[in-house]
Amino acid sequence: MPAKARSLALEVARLPTSFARCPEFFVQRQPPPVPRNVHLRELCYDGFAVLHSSDTKTPVYVAHRLNKHALRGIKLPRSDRFFADARLPRAERAELDDYKGSGYSRGHMAPSGDMVTEETLAQSFSLANMVPQSIRHNSGPWSKIEQDTRKYVLRAKGDVYVITGPVFDSNSPRIGSNKVSVPSHLFKLVYDSDSRQAWAHWQSNRDDEIASRPISYSELVRRTGVEWLPAGATKP
Repeated sequence: MPAKARSLALEVARLPTSFARCPEFFVQRQPPPVPRNVHLRELCYDGFAVLHSSDTKTPVYVAHRLNKHALRGIKLPRSDRFFADARLPRAERAELDDYKGSGYSRGHMAPSGDMVTEETLAQSFSLANMVPQSIRHNSGPWSKIEQDTRKYVLRAKGDVYVITGPVFDSNSPRIGSNKVSVPSHLFKLVYDSDSRQAWAHWQSNRDDEIASRPISYSELVRRTGVEWLPAGATKP
């Protein structure tokens, strides 16, 4: 990781987030203590939760919960109806035009493939759930990581919690008239509530990236400076 790369969560003093309307997407119903100030908003959807930044016009992170019973349900047709979430003021959000001709795809943080109802599938196409992502990375290695996570969930005994987010470099480029930040890296934290095991995928946001081996939870904490899980949640 470049020396200057950092999670948005490191840019301001940390305060607890609440997500009072949707704590079920977090381990032990405890969201991670990342920054909450006038630039950040908590958004609850039916299938996931987003901490959104008006500075980057992207999520800080997106959290959702999976289990094999839900994933074994009826497969839904892909929607592809991207939209700007009207709950965010125009000055704080990305718009569809920002991505047009940018050379980046609209990369889901909570994947559409993890959604189990028509409502959650449609909501997953909110731009509040997106970051500008390398097209090849999105359709290749990142897609494989998402598929492998679902395969793991189908073998897991209990709920599996996932937190996905972008990491920004101090020189991160921006796209569109709303200046949407392009992350240098992406991470996906996976936590098995039954085994209490956690691991993370750490990926460069570039065309030549490959699906590399996961890193440990402690290494993710070291790289981002954020304790994403409650104390004692993981096995020593």
